[in-house]
Amino acid sequence: MSGAVVVDGPGEHRVVAHEPAEPGPGEARVRVHAVGICGSDREVYQGNRPEGYVRYPLTPGHEWSGTVDAVGDGVPAGLIGRKVVGEGFRNCQVCDRCHAGETTLCTAGYEETGFTQPGAMAATLVLPARLLHVLPDDADLSAAALLEPAACVAAAALKAEARPGERVAVVGTGTLGMFAVQFLAAHSPAELLVVGTRDDREALSRRFGATDFRLRSGPLPSDIDVVIETAGSASAARTAASLLRRGGRLVLTGIPAPGADGLDPTDLVVRQLEVRTVFGAAPDAWAHAVRAFGAGLLDPLPLVTHEVALDRFAEAIEWVGSGDPKVGKVLLRP
Repeated sequence: MSGAVVVDGPGEHRVVAHEPAEPGPGEARVRVHAVGICGSDREVYQGNRPEGYVRYPLTPGHEWSGTVDAVGDGVPAGLIGRKVVGEGFRNCQVCDRCHAGETTLCTAGYEETGFTQPGAMAATLVLPARLLHVLPDDADLSAAALLEPAACVAAAALKAEARPGERVAVVGTGTLGMFAVQFLAAHSPAELLVVGTRDDREALSRRFGATDFRLRSGPLPSDIDVVIETAGSASAARTAASLLRRGGRLVLTGIPAPGADGLDPTDLVVRQLEVRTVFGAAPDAWAHAVRAFGAGLLDPLPLVTHEVALDRFAEAIEWVGSGDPKVGKVLLRP
């Protein structure tokens, strides 16, 4: 029997029988291969997601991969049988931000797969076909399930505008940080520094292209051209800014808890630092991530440490928040 996870409210979930829905006009149905768990899924389960950014009861799952098995009216039949991933933000397509391509800033209000709309922790997922990105026929779907976080980092890489020969750095060594290393390595930097809190991440950082690795507790440089911050800890933004040369560029992706250390506006002005931020991934970032994956420039599989059945949802959620260094990316297999 195929199933689906339903989170009724904080700390309450069921695994229920799943009946595939028929796609409506403009929609496609995807047979889910794998779905990743991230910290925001844990927030949904624990009830820590900010108001307006979750709607219970809910089937979670915004990081996923699968194969199209049905399409609705107005959708090309050629999509059937194709391997795909999909954007999560359900943008309106008609507001000024959507017309500018900034779909994550849609003024019609926040709607996202796995948070306010049914997600992929189920045997199948129905969503607007316009959100799909087609993968190569030989794509590894377990690896592709990580393309959602990769797309978020692709957005940061695009905003960073790193140029060949620049000295670049990444603050944070989780999934996002390791993708940031790979994206920046593709720009042929003169130096690629990774700054983290766990020395056990050095080998993986270097495998992905880092030329230097340092712990945040040790001495750090202050002459880096571009920094992408992915840690989301209370002091990560300040650490990232401190690495930059005068006139350097900083891209923030982490969302720390309230009360985090803020950036010093005097320091920003006097050193003329450029600060940019990322929330989610717009279509251009998704396209960038999918292209890089198809070209072999992204290698998500080393980040996956666990693949388990859907009915082990609660156990998997605990792994994600355990702090165990042996737990990397956890995938559920519907």
